[in-house]
Amino acid sequence: MTQQFVNRYKGSLPKIGIRPVLDGREGGIRESLENVTMEMAKSVAQLLTEKLRHSNGMPVECVIADTTIGGVAEAAQAAEKFRREGVGVSISVTPSWCYPTETIDTDPTIPKAIWGFNGTERPGAVYLAAAMSAHNQKGIPAFAIYGNDVQDMGDKTITPDVEQKLLQFAKSALAVATLRGKSYLSMGNVSMGIASCIADEPFFQRYLGMRNEYVDMTEFVRRMELGIYDKDEYEKALQWTKDNCREGDDVNPPHLKRTREQKDGDWQTIVKMALIARDLMIGNPKLKEMGFGEEARGRNAIAAGFQGQRAWTDYFPTGDFLEAMLTSSFDWNGIREPFVVATENDTLNAVTMLFGSLLTNSAQLFADVRTYWSPDAVRRVTGQELSGLAENGVIHLINSGPASLDWTGQAKAEDGSPTVKPFWQLTEEEAQACLDATLWRPAVDFFRGGGFSTDFTTRGGMPATMARVNLVAGIGPVLQIAEGYTVELPDDIHNILDKRTDQTWPTTWFVPNLNGEGPFRDVYSVMNAWGSNHCAVSYGHNGADLITLASMLRIPVCMHNVPAERIFRPSAWNAFGTSDPEGADYRACGVYGPLYK
Repeated sequence: MTQQFVNRYKGSLPKIGIRPVLDGREGGIRESLENVTMEMAKSVAQLLTEKLRHSNGMPVECVIADTTIGGVAEAAQAAEKFRREGVGVSISVTPSWCYPTETIDTDPTIPKAIWGFNGTERPGAVYLAAAMSAHNQKGIPAFAIYGNDVQDMGDKTITPDVEQKLLQFAKSALAVATLRGKSYLSMGNVSMGIASCIADEPFFQRYLGMRNEYVDMTEFVRRMELGIYDKDEYEKALQWTKDNCREGDDVNPPHLKRTREQKDGDWQTIVKMALIARDLMIGNPKLKEMGFGEEARGRNAIAAGFQGQRAWTDYFPTGDFLEAMLTSSFDWNGIREPFVVATENDTLNAVTMLFGSLLTNSAQLFADVRTYWSPDAVRRVTGQELSGLAENGVIHLINSGPASLDWTGQAKAEDGSPTVKPFWQLTEEEAQACLDATLWRPAVDFFRGGGFSTDFTTRGGMPATMARVNLVAGIGPVLQIAEGYTVELPDDIHNILDKRTDQTWPTTWFVPNLNGEGPFRDVYSVMNAWGSNHCAVSYGHNGADLITLASMLRIPVCMHNVPAERIFRPSAWNAFGTSDPEGADYRACGVYGPLYK
């Protein structure tokens, strides 16, 4: 397999702009600060380019203002350069006092932070406080970065606490900039009356800066019947599928089992569906060569959803294969960036998956928040006791057919533990192990059109973050977050519990971190407080990054178990109350409103 580093969307990747700000008084003051301030800017740029990548694996680029900024003229020059260069994130750095209203970045739609150097010679922290006051007074929230320890003037070291905040801000801000101008593609419409399938265009446009695109599922029929897909790639994909996708047992009753001929036809159809869904999202130049110029362009969709049930699955094979393979980090063309595709066209779960994808650069898990199993219920049903991380109960995350194959957990971290990696770190052997750990089971009886579901069980011991964006009348969007771990249950427990739902679907056993408070006082309360039947899961504990991103988009967080010391929001949030951070978040988001008015 070969790794593919491509920007598959229209437009250039957003860059980070670095603004070296200083005291503009000439005659000795400015001159003494020029070099040290520019060195601060260069050190930040070096840190970010070394530590961060876009989700497609390409390195993040930083643009430094041509000169230091001591007043409004130089601020305007920097803003013009940033517009030309495609800057979507702004970071100002300074070791000294400066004139706040003359030097701050006033673009209201670009996320911004200021690092005020903690020194005593010409304290940048004084400017930081004054600049934050100016930002707050003007209604342009910004993030304050201030080191814990005093440093000497000219010290080029970025202390660990400053580095952590720079990276947390930059990752989230890049996600904001990447979303802007992209599309969400609804392939079909509402599945089985699920409200979140309804694309709320004001939410996408005003909060995310995205547009909405729509195609009816009959477009799949048209393209299959007219041959609007790459025939050579189809043959390659079909052979690869035959070689790598193992069929599992058919658990349907005899009168509903499909013949071998029907199943072979299903494989042909679902491979075509995967090609077509990808082409609908990002286009395919091969189609133009075939005479289909309009279809070749795609919809510039950074995320999509496939309705499937029931209008499609009552007659055609399920979309499970297209969803599982597109959301994985590999396919018949090699190792590549996973796509974001939501089951049942759940637009809000797709958005949550998209957040996780941009923050972690890794494949996301779409799952039903299906069942809370208490220790007593497990004991009653299996006669066994839960133990270890699962001793207080588990949440059964299981999707109705598809899930990213990365979430088999077959990739390995340096210490040998299971992990989900950015695609550029994935080896051919690990990708093959994910395929080998997956069975493709003939779809169960209520998928009347046939197809194959993704059957695997996620490895235990992986740090994971379950999240979900919900829309609530009178409030707007809200975000829920639950950090925790995947667990593996003994076979004599897993097999009994798994078969009570649907043994042909992918299972992840999840345990949230508990803190004894509110919805995190026990596992049941997490399940009980969850605002939807679906969730998105990211590898790692990235709840703090999600909170930072949500504050940039003005989406309040209604539920989380992230420790307070990891939370990083704009300075203005303090003005809305410090004793009740959750309430302050709601008040701040309500006052500032969505990022794109």
